[in-house]
Amino acid sequence: MKELIYTLIFAGLGILLIFLLLFMFLPGKEDGESVETMRYVAGVYTSSIQFGEHAVDMQVIVDENRIQSVSMVNLDETVETMYPLMEPALENIADQVVEKQTTEGITYNADYQYTSVVLLNAIENALAKAELSAAETGE
Repeated sequence: MKELIYTLIFAGLGILLIFLLLFMFLPGKEDGESVETMRYVAGVYTSSIQFGEHAVDMQVIVDENRIQSVSMVNLDETVETMYPLMEPALENIADQVVEKQTTEGITYNADYQYTSVVLLNAIENALAKAELSAAETGE
């Protein structure tokens, strides 16, 4: 009877040891945390938009992983007066780009649809200058 009990205990310990080894050494699920890889070269990037004789620069500030801000620089009063929808369109787009961290899926008001498309293209051009190529990221 003792021998049967000892055999069951050793068999149970053996099975437990096998499960422990499997649990420790088999690849499992990744932790919920993922390490962010660099997406951009940190800096200030601009893209120009030509409005008649005047050029307006779209400025995008990025760090290695995030879009920090989007703004217009060198905005002449003449351009601002002739294109009054530019400021509200940019505020709307800039908020969404910084929040979503992408230019994909940006929505805009139908009242300033064409202005928004021009601004969004300029933002995409500036971000393209900031993006790392696949060779630089090691992918």
